[in-house]
Amino acid sequence: MFHLTRETSDDRADIDALYDLCFSPGRTSLSSYRLRDDVEPIWDLCLFVRDEMGLVVGAIRYWPVMVGHEHALLLGPIAVHPTRQGDGLGAALVDKTLHHAKELGWQRVILVGDAPYYQRFGFSKLPDVIMPPPTNPDRVLGISLQPGAWEGVTGSVGKFRT
Repeated sequence: MFHLTRETSDDRADIDALYDLCFSPGRTSLSSYRLRDDVEPIWDLCLFVRDEMGLVVGAIRYWPVMVGHEHALLLGPIAVHPTRQGDGLGAALVDKTLHHAKELGWQRVILVGDAPYYQRFGFSKLPDVIMPPPTNPDRVLGISLQPGAWEGVTGSVGKFRT
């Protein structure tokens, strides 16, 4: 059983350390990070897990973005400590946050990831949605939290606008 906790400012250094461990040192230079610059994440959906020794072993964040003229959530980053991979932490983080995003009224979620992993949550390729380069278009995936939420939504992913 995992205790998922909402991220606070007191947890950020530990969570960022997990992201640094799980991803390349240049992760913040990726195009998806440009979509996050000067944009607040959706804190209600930023969750993490500490183990029995207090080490952060899993974390997920969500950011508001625009796809064409429509609002969407950008899932990521999500990370699980290498020693805890295969324990179901990642699935628990994704399941809980997708359910909560729907409760909060969000209609659609986008991510850049491996289709074989994310298909089990309902994600599928978004052929008419373009992430900033150099993103591989086969890795641009989305899920509708409301029926038909991705229908007719096309174009480039950009920074959130109110």
